[in-house]
Formats: sequence, C-alpha cells, structure tokens
Amino acid sequence: MLKQEVVEGPVRARPRRARTARLTVVVAVVFAAGTAMRLGGLETGFLLVPLVSFTPYFGVAALVALACALWARSRAAVAVLLAVCVCLAWLVAPRAVAGEAPAGGRPLRLLTANLNGGRGDAQVIVDLVRKLDVDVFSVQELTWAARERLTEAGLKELLPYEVTQPMPRGPEGSGIYARHPLRERSGLFRRVGHHMPVAQVALPGGPAVEVVVVHPVAPVPWTVDEWEAGLSNLPPAQAEGPPRVLAGDFNATLDHVVFRRLLGTGYTDAAAATGNGLAPTWPNRVLPPLVAISHVLTDGRGAAVATRVHDVPGSDHRALFADLRVR
Repeated sequence: MLKQEVVEGPVRARPRRARTARLTVVVAVVFAAGTAMRLGGLETGFLLVPLVSFTPYFGVAALVALACALWARSRAAVAVLLAVCVCLAWLVAPRAVAGEAPAGGRPLRLLTANLNGGRGDAQVIVDLVRKLDVDVFSVQELTWAARERLTEAGLKELLPYEVTQPMPRGPEGSGIYARHPLRERSGLFRRVGHHMPVAQVALPGGPAVEVVVVHPVAPVPWTVDEWEAGLSNLPPAQAEGPPRVLAGDFNATLDHVVFRRLLGTGYTDAAAATGNGLAPTWPNRVLPPLVAISHVLTDGRGAAVATRVHDVPGSDHRALFADLRVR
C-alpha cells in the first residue's frame, strides 16, 4: 500500500500541473492579444474604447499572470507574458518619470476642473485658485447656478476676466476665468461635443497665450463616434502664432489612439512630463479615482514645471493643476 501511494501521488500531480500549464498558455494568449490591440491602436466600439483606459492595470495583471506561469513551469506562457510585460512597461512606465524641467519662460499657473453638472463645491474651487495662485481656470460642466456660486465665493475677485458659456443644467457648459485680460476666439476648430470656448490670455511679458477648454462627450455605447470626432477635431499644435494650451476633461487617457494622435501633432501632456501621468482623476465618488482623463497639453513653446491633482467635493472628477512655463 505504501508503494502504491508513493507512485500515485506524482501521477495525479502531473495531469493537474499540465492542465494548469495549458490554462496559463490560454491566459498568455489573451494578454498578448490585448497588448497587440493597445500597441496597434486597434480599439474600436463601445466595449474596447473604455477598456483600453485601464492599460496600467492590465500591466499589473500581466505581472500576476507571469508569476502564475512561472509557478506552473509553462515555458511558452512565461515567454509570451514576459514579452507582454516588457511592452506594457515600455508604454506605461515613462508616465511616472519626470522629464527635465524647463529653463526660463513666463509662468502660467492653470487649474482645470469638471464640476459634475455644476455640483462641484464652489468654495473649494475658489480656495484652490487662491492657494495655488492660479492665472487661468478652465471649467467644464458649468451651469448658471454654479457660475453664481463661484462669483459669490469670490472667484471674480481673483480672476476678474471670463469667457463663459454656462447652461441651465447638465454637462454642456464650460468657461475660462483669468487673472489677465481675455479675448474670445471663434472658428479655430469645428466643435463636436460640449461647449469648448477658446480665448487668448494677455499673459505679461510676451504675446498672448491661446487656451482651449476641452470637453468632448464621454465614449458611452451610443456616443463613441461622436467622442472620437470631438477629439479628432481639436486644433493641432502649431509652431507659429500664439502659444497654445489645451485644458479640460478629454474623456480619454494616454492609451487611446485618438488622444495619442493629438499628442503626435506636437503637444506634451503636462502630467506625464512631470511624472504624474498615472495620477487618476475619475471617478471620484463611490469608487476611488481609477483613470486619468483630465489633461493639460502644451505645444512646443510651453512646458510644465509641476502638476498636482486635488479633490473637489460634489464632483466626480479631481481638479488638475499645472504650473507651466511659456517661451
């Protein structure tokens, strides 16, 4: 009996380990397919577009899968998952590494916040503007009531100039508040989505800086095409004319191909450039924030010194602050 038990133990263990090894190969193929989709910018439709937002978490899951493949001693799965982890690290890790700080340039301290249909706490916003010494405030989902609350909280005393397009309710309203005089611009691009005002800020010490408030629709099942059109129609970076800054709720992460195409025209993401590209901004209510969809982009004549995210009670978005330098 003792001999029989000694022999049967390994016999039973081998099929179990073989099944585990086959399972890890299947998992590895799934991770390889997901990574290929991200590398090729192949996300389409109402399912894959939101899912690609979670690429950093996909990378963490790939590491766990790699550990399981090592335990199962599946050489094929280990080889595939190792390649997957290297690719995902190459895509994601640079966002947590700060680049070289810009030398010189005029300071432009910008805050962008989505008020969640006007529900964001106006006093907290004004306190942030005062504490951070903000020059320009880009606001999304601005309602008439929220605009009044911001004024009552003292925003106009800090940022007396405004170009605002509030709405009675909902997500469509937006606006720009500034410490320096503003001149509204029109016809810069074909707006698809919510209100996206454009204004030139008379920043001291040089030419005006052009600020675009960005807020395309969210990519829910029935608006994915409209979301993509909203991002595709944003003005590209330019080498001539006033320096340009895009700031707002892009409803897109650094992993969306349509957002990467916009960056490819010559913009730099301020958070990624300062090592905060993985700091999530949404959602921020029942769930903790998971993905970074609010951004500040600068063209080749601007760069970020520092960025930070701040909670805004009443809103499902964190506010994003960027300390910029404009040449």
